[in-house]
Amino acid sequence: MSKFAFEPLAIPAVVLIKPKKFGDARGYFLETYSVEAFAAAGIDAVFVQDNQSLSVTRGVVRGLHFQGPPAPQAKLIRVLRGAIFDVTVDIRVGSPSYGRWCATTLTAEGAEQLLVPRGFAHGFCTLEPNTEVVYKVDGPYAPETEGGIAWNDPDLAIDWPVAAAEAQLSGKDAALPGFAGFASPFRYEARP
Repeated sequence: MSKFAFEPLAIPAVVLIKPKKFGDARGYFLETYSVEAFAAAGIDAVFVQDNQSLSVTRGVVRGLHFQGPPAPQAKLIRVLRGAIFDVTVDIRVGSPSYGRWCATTLTAEGAEQLLVPRGFAHGFCTLEPNTEVVYKVDGPYAPETEGGIAWNDPDLAIDWPVAAAEAQLSGKDAALPGFAGFASPFRYEARP
């Protein structure tokens, strides 16, 4: 019996992962990652680095980010404290879902995780103050390959839980370009 439930989202390459909690009067225990269980579910990413962020207020938006070839990254996102509205955008040219987005809510209490494959832009909005997010990546940080798309681009029409006037962004994220005219470095490859 697997200690994880793997649920593809509206874009099937994006997977919500729910670990099984084992609890008693002391609290709970859960596995957050198992190479065997993930491989059995068709997830072959080999994670090499963990990252963590703290957002002190509700309405912090981080994204939409990606790291392109030759150093693309898949991510496994998890919330340690608080909650986020997590978004992925398919930027694989030729994909049946190119330019579409899907989203889910991740919470510390629920311990859900989101697999964001290579070829997707990713971002999130904090739903609670003092939200901590940790994520694994399957490739080291390569700043020369990083890119992004404006979080509130009208062509994407993402239904964010925060108004543009209330969103808190870094200067770098506020200056990201829109989707129109975006030249994606990713190509879709159908799996057999």
